[in-house]
Amino acid sequence: MRVIQPMLGPSAIDGVFPMDAFLTDQGGDPAYANTAPVLIASSSTHALGNAACIIEGAGLRIADRVGIDAACEAISRQIAASAVWIEVEEDAGQALDSLLDRVDRDVAAGRYAAVVAAPPSLIEPILARVHDPRIEIVIGASEADRVAALAAALGNSGRGATISDIATDKNAARIRQLSEEVSRIASTLARLSEGPAAVAPTFAGPDLADAPRVAPETVRSVIRARRLRSRYFSEELFADPAWDMLLDLLQAEISHLRVPVSSLCIAAAVPATTALRWLKTMVQQGLFVRRLDPHDGRRVFVELAPQASRAMRQYFAEVGSLVGA
Repeated sequence: MRVIQPMLGPSAIDGVFPMDAFLTDQGGDPAYANTAPVLIASSSTHALGNAACIIEGAGLRIADRVGIDAACEAISRQIAASAVWIEVEEDAGQALDSLLDRVDRDVAAGRYAAVVAAPPSLIEPILARVHDPRIEIVIGASEADRVAALAAALGNSGRGATISDIATDKNAARIRQLSEEVSRIASTLARLSEGPAAVAPTFAGPDLADAPRVAPETVRSVIRARRLRSRYFSEELFADPAWDMLLDLLQAEISHLRVPVSSLCIAAAVPATTALRWLKTMVQQGLFVRRLDPHDGRRVFVELAPQASRAMRQYFAEVGSLVGA
């Protein structure tokens, strides 16, 4: 076995200096030998451990483990990587912004895949920087969802790898189900506790003079009726994040309120990672529009696209006529 190229320099975390290398060997796992390694950028030793557990458990190599502030330089030195995994437990400020900007550009250029794992408190600054839909974002996610995100990121980038996906295991599926149930309950409680303060009253709304008028109380009544079902049935029977997001944005638009990404994820009444996937889909389909807060570059607002707003208003007008008939 001959070492032909060390991958990266010393790690910036806690003075530890782990360093993997490309190895030439005729034996061993072919998938391991032929797949470029994954670079981890983390905000703490604990965060590093979380990321390393997923990557090593998936059968992939780790190229290097660096702090957020050293990640951009490490990426520049990296000869080849299948993915960059960013694991943050707290806001790293400008260093995190710069790293996300760099990764967003690199993924768009097809250089590597990327996964960003973070707590719910960091949804806003992350979404303000991440625009490429191929970057997988996991928020407070279970182990199964994190493995699935890594597989999806590699698949989206065309850099496939042999991954043992624990999401297919029955026990893991049950754990994921329980995790989603807990997250859904927590999201609903958070939504109720936040109230009107979750949005900022600075939105004029689109010019839809030709669209039917809908009273904000009408939309609020529909939302309350949807939430009422959970008193009598399991809430997962009615999970419909796309519709819940459409209702929430319509209500906000009629009331001239802006909706931050974090608030919209709560309105979806599903785990944050699932909500972000739906948000990505709705943006790609032209139903939602993302806009940066002009007063805060680390916050993103979401609003209905004009055609989506018009369709929702026409829907309510038609439903109203049917109910009144």
